Amino acid sequence: MEDEPLYDVYLQPGESRLVSEPSLIRTILGSCVGVVFWHGRLGLGAMCHPMLPHCPEKSAAPVAHETGRRYVDFTIREMARQFDAYGVPRSEVIIKLFGGADVLPVHHGSKRATVGNLNCKAALRVVEEEGFAVAASRLGGQCGVNLRFNTVTGEVLVRKLC
Repeated sequence: MEDEPLYDVYLQPGESRLVSEPSLIRTILGSCVGVVFWHGRLGLGAMCHPMLPHCPEKSAAPVAHETGRRYVDFTIREMARQFDAYGVPRSEVIIKLFGGADVLPVHHGSKRATVGNLNCKAALRVVEEEGFAVAASRLGGQCGVNLRFNTVTGEVLVRKLC
């Protein structure tokens, strides 16, 4: 099965994808977080690339799906529902978290949280609230990363960009 050709999927910021065919899902992260979902027995793999921590609460209308995927809280919950639709118990889904770096200069005396830091905190909180356990993570730092997720093996290759 590992010798099968892999479909190549590239995620832009604000996108997510769940696949059931052998795929290589790739993206590049800075302050955004990348959340990988994997269920090896069923061959399901997913990744989301949200940019901001929280979906606006004071919106007059419901948030559109395409808009919601920009936000950590919305997109993790959406991916969870997609796995639920396959009948996968959340305890069987492998979760890996990446990104959330402070890639822009930060004033050392500033007490204000960075977007990367807020994204990391939101991802950890929502993953836990949704009943998942984090199997691996590489969050924070000052360098962006290039991710390559093999949905056949569940492996995520991480390459620093600085």
